[in-house]
Amino acid sequence: MKTKLILLCFGFFFITGVGFAQKKNTPKSIISDKVAIRKYHSKEELDRKQKGELLGLYIERIESLVQLLPYIAFATKPGVTMSSLGIPNNNDNRKILDEQFEATADFLTANREFQETILPYSDTDNLVSAILFYESTLKSLHEYSEFH
Repeated sequence: MKTKLILLCFGFFFITGVGFAQKKNTPKSIISDKVAIRKYHSKEELDRKQKGELLGLYIERIESLVQLLPYIAFATKPGVTMSSLGIPNNNDNRKILDEQFEATADFLTANREFQETILPYSDTDNLVSAILFYESTLKSLHEYSEFH
């Protein structure tokens, strides 16, 4: 009985290990799912918002652009993987993509800290204009994918 239990546990751990080992080689999406923004705004909508809400929208749009712009030669929407683009899904390419994601995450963390400290001193009208500009840029990037 004890031997069967040990074999069962060993088999369970072996199967679990194989399952996780396979996931490591799964192609990753080049563009994060976090890129999408929930809503585009009009100037009138933004003018009615409090400065705190505007700060959040501003930071969210910057983060979306930073996660999207380096990859527009490949795609402008999440879900595209290296394999779907014909890029070999080997260890070297996965490693360089992971390093890029890590560098982007580090930049976004530092940028968020900076923006949360300094941005409250900005003029509300300038925040509204910047949000509208970032949103029009994001719309243009999504329309860009229709050209090729």
